[in-house]
Amino acid sequence: MKCIIAAWTAAALLLALSMMAGFADSAKESRDGPSWPEFHGPGRSNIAPEKGLLKRWPEGGPPLVWKYAPCGNGYSGVTIAQGMVFTAGDFGDTEMLVTLDLNGKLLWKSPNGPAWEGASPGSRTMPTFDDGRLFHMNPNGRLAAFEARTGKELWAVDLNRRFDAKYGVWGLAENVVVEGDKVLCMPGGPKGRVVALDKRTGQTVWANTEIKDIAAYCSPVVVTHRGVRQLITMSQKMVLGVDVETGKLLWSAPFVPTSPQNALTPVFHDGYVFVACGHSSGGTVLKIDPDARTATTVWYRKDLDNCHGGAVLVDGKLFGCGCRQGGKNFYCVDFQTGRTLQLDKTLGKVGISCADGMLYCLNHRGIMSLLAITPEGFEIVSQFDLGKRPDNTYLAHPVICGGRLYVRCEQELRVFDVRAKAEGS
Repeated sequence: MKCIIAAWTAAALLLALSMMAGFADSAKESRDGPSWPEFHGPGRSNIAPEKGLLKRWPEGGPPLVWKYAPCGNGYSGVTIAQGMVFTAGDFGDTEMLVTLDLNGKLLWKSPNGPAWEGASPGSRTMPTFDDGRLFHMNPNGRLAAFEARTGKELWAVDLNRRFDAKYGVWGLAENVVVEGDKVLCMPGGPKGRVVALDKRTGQTVWANTEIKDIAAYCSPVVVTHRGVRQLITMSQKMVLGVDVETGKLLWSAPFVPTSPQNALTPVFHDGYVFVACGHSSGGTVLKIDPDARTATTVWYRKDLDNCHGGAVLVDGKLFGCGCRQGGKNFYCVDFQTGRTLQLDKTLGKVGISCADGMLYCLNHRGIMSLLAITPEGFEIVSQFDLGKRPDNTYLAHPVICGGRLYVRCEQELRVFDVRAKAEGS
């Protein structure tokens, strides 16, 4: 009997501790508010954890909550953390970080280097939030850390001076990733192709000089494969994996595009990696072979190219959008085999995100589409017009966070309510 009572007591204690932990997590989430702290969200899967969203939009689109301008000239999307919305843009000859509250009120602006005045002028990247700080890369090579609440600059590094950064005609366009105490990025220079900086000080932790290629426009992803945390990214002519702890090159494989525009964040699943580039460069799934320090081709399709739109993997289905000067189709294919499940030519060139079993697709000229994911592929269920603009105006990927849809277009940020209303409300 004593044993039974003791077991009951232990079980009750474990239940109480579990409930307390759950309450603590709920309290933290409530205190911190909605969170989309980095490019493509936590883990960079570009799948939001949102639930209870509209499965079909009303005529004319979901309700507009607020809009804000000026955000500055550029293509930066948004990140969201601790009740703040972060983006970036060029104001005159200076790039600025712009921070708003969740009602669209400006909290602060802080400079981060000169405006990009080369090919396709304007900002490229969004701030990465971690541990109360923001980390942001300027296209000209200035990487800086800021206090998220105030915009106070904490440190800055000139990647050109420290690593002799080498990159293409569109500048540096990498949304940096934070892993533990390290800020990881690819300056592409002979003094540091891929590097890790201390997130508190900006001091160099390690710099890889084994890689013999310059930076492309890819934002990396950090994954665990065979027990090793590694950064997977694309340079101008290859896809590669680097040990996050040591900076050692773990593997690499050629991926030479027809046009030097490698920009897609690699899609990783269970040792396999999808990469693609536009202008009929095609898309491919590679299988990592760490013993041989390379990756082998599982399948390749020329028509599954991809410029700026990103790709999303949902339940074995790979969704992406072909280049308007290449494959042209919005596609859904089997990730493991490349077999076509469904194609569509009507959506045009889009940037995609995923939430609550739906795909949010933003056409580069301003049509916003909502697609249901189906066993066969997808179904277009709703569309609305944000206002037609010239080609490649709407390039920032849509963000779904806290029941809201965030859409950046040049100087303007628009926020829509995409929550499903409870019955009777």
